[in-house]
Amino acid sequence: MSQIDDIFDYIKENEESYVARVMEYVSHPSISAHNIGIREVAGMLVHYLKGLDFDAKLIETPGHPFVLGHRTVDPSKPTVLLYGHYDVQPPDPLEAWVSPPFEPEVRDGRIWARGIGDNKGQHFAQLLAIEAHLKVTGTLPCNIIFCLEGEEEIGSPQIADFVRNHMDDLQADLVVTSDGPLHETGQPVITFGVRGVASFDLVAKGASRDVHSGNFGGIVPNPIWTLVQLLATMKDADGNITVEGITEPVIPATNLELDAASRLPLDLPEVMKDLGLEALDGPLDRPYWDRLMFHPTLTINGFHGGYGGPGSKTVLPNEAIAKCDVRLVEPLTPDHVFERIEAHVAKHAPNVEVVRHNGMLPSKTPMDTPFAATLIKAVERARGVEPLLYPTVGGSLPDYVWTKILKKPAFVVPYANADEANHAPNENLEVVRFIDGIRTGASLLFELGQ
Repeated sequence: MSQIDDIFDYIKENEESYVARVMEYVSHPSISAHNIGIREVAGMLVHYLKGLDFDAKLIETPGHPFVLGHRTVDPSKPTVLLYGHYDVQPPDPLEAWVSPPFEPEVRDGRIWARGIGDNKGQHFAQLLAIEAHLKVTGTLPCNIIFCLEGEEEIGSPQIADFVRNHMDDLQADLVVTSDGPLHETGQPVITFGVRGVASFDLVAKGASRDVHSGNFGGIVPNPIWTLVQLLATMKDADGNITVEGITEPVIPATNLELDAASRLPLDLPEVMKDLGLEALDGPLDRPYWDRLMFHPTLTINGFHGGYGGPGSKTVLPNEAIAKCDVRLVEPLTPDHVFERIEAHVAKHAPNVEVVRHNGMLPSKTPMDTPFAATLIKAVERARGVEPLLYPTVGGSLPDYVWTKILKKPAFVVPYANADEANHAPNENLEVVRFIDGIRTGASLLFELGQ
């Protein structure tokens, strides 16, 4: 047997202990939005890393602190930066939980608790993988930087400055994040990129107050109509974004990316049935995965104005707001999108205000990076099945700090089940997925050491 087989055997022997330990860990709240338990959990992580002979410390920021740990075993070996976040979403509504969110339970082969999937259970699996190597071999097969932040669930407002200010402490050959779900079939996934996002409001105003629609209809401009007409100039009936210049810089997908996307499993009729759809959004000739990976999107997240209660109220509202987001692909930036939106609005509805909100850059690691083969081999060894390769995913993570600031290849290798219910009541992690995560983390370190 090889060394990694001995480590796999050790992990199997300790499965029950691992489950008990992760349950104890997630029983400690760490809610960034409410500043509950953050420093306690960060301190626990520093203590645990020091127990693994890491040089570990808290690094202060204007917000919540980062946990940073280093262990160098051989400068000639690769260094992997393992990123995650120790903060969790608020558990509300509490009444929707079957068991209390911070009193973990095992039911139906799953651990139920807030943060078990997103992200505490997943980075704890990484820590246990490190521990397993040390218990079996007395050392590590590669160098490791462990970096956990406490504000991912509120948009990672400090991470870019943190990376810029600690470049020397973060020098690694690659970055691996274990966050998010596996494919719904349970098949493992390696993701090479994420889309970015730019969120904004469109605010239209009319009279100084709401007025009677009979007395002033046709006299006072209606801000809802102003926004309806403006929005109609931003996307055509076929689903194409028509904001001038917004998509011009977009880099087309490579043949390698297109091939990987074409191999992803998809039961489109089942997806449409589950969502109650009779047709997809336009453009109709665009393949499913292409829509989520290779093209920006413009979405109206909410539309507010006027009366929305029961019955009728013959009012002409004085204000209307459309809340929108644009998902970004390379090389779009939030600033570019905001500037093009503002120019478009100035041309078509100059009295409408554009209010910028949060933005996050997209990130992409080339699929032909040399580390891709190492990760694929590691996942296959741990899971016994070939991983699905995602060129990018539709949502947004702060991976840009690794690829654009640190300038290192970055990958997401998730461990959670697709129905983990993160951000919702009854968050859960299948026990088998948790153990698979420990195996995968151990296999990744082993393969890097080869």
